[in-house]
Amino acid sequence: MKEKYLEDIKEIKEIMNRSTRFISLSGLSGVSTGLIALVGVAAAYLMVFQEQNWLIEQAVSIDATNLFYLLLIAVVTLGLSIGSAIFFTTQKAIRQSQKVWDQQSKRLLVNLSIPLVTGGLLCLLLLYKGFVGFLPALTLVFYGLALINASKYTWPELRNLGLFEIVLGLLAIQFIAYSLLMWALGFGVIQVIYGLIVQKKYK
Repeated sequence: MKEKYLEDIKEIKEIMNRSTRFISLSGLSGVSTGLIALVGVAAAYLMVFQEQNWLIEQAVSIDATNLFYLLLIAVVTLGLSIGSAIFFTTQKAIRQSQKVWDQQSKRLLVNLSIPLVTGGLLCLLLLYKGFVGFLPALTLVFYGLALINASKYTWPELRNLGLFEIVLGLLAIQFIAYSLLMWALGFGVIQVIYGLIVQKKYK
């Protein structure tokens, strides 16, 4: 009798979660985007930052070749990350017989997009003006704000990840010479760890 009672409570809780949160967000999305980010930061270092002392507080003169490399790496990394996140999330939703595009996923996307788009536009403006050294820090901070903003519509662990990203972003401002390393930690290592935790907890 007691076991049935507990099972009923668990079922009610799951129904409430489905109605208020997007629960098909896959932990494998975090793992894949983290690994892609690590490859991206390695490419950025080898192709651009290894030869250029741009991780400083002053504006620098960006030549056309390195600007092309930076934008190419950013676009490819972002595209692959979004693609992998959509793929793993869709696969999980299918296994759970859940809709990928519902009211909760729309709210999640809107709340995630506002800080991300704002931060992205700001970073493009700063890149145009030559302030490359601030870009790793600002992308971390705005990504963290986006995760916190979206966390109320999915797993609560997303909020903790967002806080970690913001802290790393602030540290990247303070220690700007190491900001690329902070970026690798935030978008790469911590993202992978978060993905593994979520995958194990909500498998």
